[in-house]
Amino acid sequence: MALTSSITAYDPRWPQGYAQAAGQLAPILEPSLVEIHHVGSTAVPLLAAKPEIDILAIVRTSETPDSWLDSLGTLGFSRGGDLSPGHRFFKRDADGVRTHKVHLCTAGHPSITEMLGFRDHLRVSEADRRRYEDLKLRLERENVAGIGEYLARKRPFITGVLAQIGIAR
Repeated sequence: MALTSSITAYDPRWPQGYAQAAGQLAPILEPSLVEIHHVGSTAVPLLAAKPEIDILAIVRTSETPDSWLDSLGTLGFSRGGDLSPGHRFFKRDADGVRTHKVHLCTAGHPSITEMLGFRDHLRVSEADRRRYEDLKLRLERENVAGIGEYLARKRPFITGVLAQIGIAR
């Protein structure tokens, strides 16, 4: 079964795609917005990835006001399932292809430290970046059950790196 997108070679336009989306999102989330970050594989130079821009928006509230939902909807974002209490998920597709994901996390949520720590580590560790890329490509080839299987099979590697750098739940 296919993933939401096929893994492709790193595209140097991904940071620009993030900046454009972040510029659209920030005014919607004000004044609750604390920080906004490019996360996920598209935020790691030279790392092959599904060409889906991951955005981490850290906000002061665990609420999701209707005004946010309306404005995000205007930008083409739809609500996905909450990943955990305080970690809301939105996605945007263009012509049936996933292009962006927004992780809307309440300040202090443990996912924030995990996403930023993993991204930052891969940016400086060429060996782990290559190991992660090899794993993702293998998991894509072997995948039979879709994105849930892919994410679950990546998790032990991510958890191991996080433990290695001192980030553990």
